[in-house]
Amino acid sequence: MTDTTSANDAAAEAPQNSQAAADAADAAPVDPTAALAKEAGDLKDRLLRTLAEMENLRRRTDREIADARTYGVTSFARDILAVADNMERAMKALDDEIREKAEAGVKALLDGVELTERELVKVMEKHGVRRIEPQGQKFDPNLHQAMFEIPDPTVPSGTVVQIMQPGYTIGERVLRPALVGVSKGGPKAQAPAEAPANDNTGK
Repeated sequence: MTDTTSANDAAAEAPQNSQAAADAADAAPVDPTAALAKEAGDLKDRLLRTLAEMENLRRRTDREIADARTYGVTSFARDILAVADNMERAMKALDDEIREKAEAGVKALLDGVELTERELVKVMEKHGVRRIEPQGQKFDPNLHQAMFEIPDPTVPSGTVVQIMQPGYTIGERVLRPALVGVSKGGPKAQAPAEAPANDNTGK
């Protein structure tokens, strides 16, 4: 009887002992070195992420500043183009014969207008505004606007053969496309030759 009671008591205490052992394991102190290493790893990861974000922000800010410097005068430059066009028309209207027959005062005035036109072009180029000179080039819809076609069998089709109004770019953007006349009826424009493939046969 006593042996049976002792066995029952031992069986009842076994689960309690297991629970006590588990509680003791949970309550056991954590290795401080491991905890510090984990915290250091987390901080390092956060630091690297922050540095990467700051670098991306710096690059984006530099790009925005560069764009502002380059394209900040776009609206003003577009308005100035009308002035450049008028000055160019005025100079083209005066041929050499008219200049030769003009009086000294008129010649001085014409020279002043011509110098002003040159200075205007220099100032525009200084601020990144450059003229598009597509004469004889293949038509590019990104830079040119075709106004009409000119039959010419001696020129490859799609070649700019006449410029009605010059175009301008600012930086890498088109400020105003060139208004052009394009040839048709000639041979097709040849595509640029492809570079030969690398020969890896060792011959």
